[in-house]
Amino acid sequence: MAFLAEVDAINLRRRTRTVTLATELLGGDVTGKKVAVLGAAFKPNSDDIRDSPALAVADALRRAGATVAVYDPAAIPNARRTYPDLTYADNAVDAATGAHIVLHLTEWTEFRELDPNALTAVVAARTVIDGRNTLNPAQWRAAGWDYHALGRP
Repeated sequence: MAFLAEVDAINLRRRTRTVTLATELLGGDVTGKKVAVLGAAFKPNSDDIRDSPALAVADALRRAGATVAVYDPAAIPNARRTYPDLTYADNAVDAATGAHIVLHLTEWTEFRELDPNALTAVVAARTVIDGRNTLNPAQWRAAGWDYHALGRP
């Protein structure tokens, strides 16, 4: 039982750390900043949003004053019902358009294979947080992105 409680505590700290890191990277204040969130489902290949870390992070940033655009290949209808105050996009490029930071928060293959150059032309700033540690850091950095990941240097 203690093990499960510790797992829950780690998961909650990871959400908080993602919000804190995004806020730091946005200069300490997210007010008026656009945040693109890639992922809404609890896990890839699912539309299940129950206890979704991605949506918890997105909503926390929205409540802090950011404009948050979420894209997920399957979970948008469920997310829209549960989090109506978030903005939803039809694809990753639309979510990232004008974004000051991009957060990769669900491990969809579509996001792992996303070419960072496809987003470069549409974002306001090339900053990405890889919350799932599945993006290729060298590829993103080579494309001129400021790449950050939880648990990686």
